[in-house]
Amino acid sequence: MHAQEMIASHPHVRGSTNDALIRCIEECYDCAQICTSCADACLGEKEVQRLTQCVRMNLDCADVCLATGALATRRTGSNEQLIARMLDSCAEACRLCAEECEKHASQHKHCRICADACRRCEAACQGARSSIQATRH
Repeated sequence: MHAQEMIASHPHVRGSTNDALIRCIEECYDCAQICTSCADACLGEKEVQRLTQCVRMNLDCADVCLATGALATRRTGSNEQLIARMLDSCAEACRLCAEECEKHASQHKHCRICADACRRCEAACQGARSSIQATRH
C-alpha cells in the first residue's frame, strides 16, 4: 500500500484518504503492467495473427489505465469531473479488454490472467467513481 502512505502524507490530504480511489490507482497500475505483458505474450504465440485485436486492446487498456492512475494520484485539486470521466473511460477500456482476452483464455493462460486483472480494475474504477462527487456541467 505505497500509494496509501504517499497520498496520506500530502499536505492537502492530511491523512484523510479515499480508500476506493487508492485501490483503483493500484489496480490501474497493476492492470497496465499485466495488459502490457499479455500483449507481449500474444506476440510470442504461433497464431499471432489471430491475436491482433487482443494485442491492440491490451495496449489501449494499458495506456488508459496508466493515464487514469496518474490523474487519480494527483487528485488534490478541483479536477474531480475529469477524474470521474477518466474512471468511466478506464472501466470501459477494462471491460472491452477483458471481453477480448476471455475469447482466448481457454487457449492462453496469459489472456485468462489479463482478463481477471481487467475485471478487477473495472470494478475498482466503478467503486472509485461512486466514491467521488463530480460536478456535471
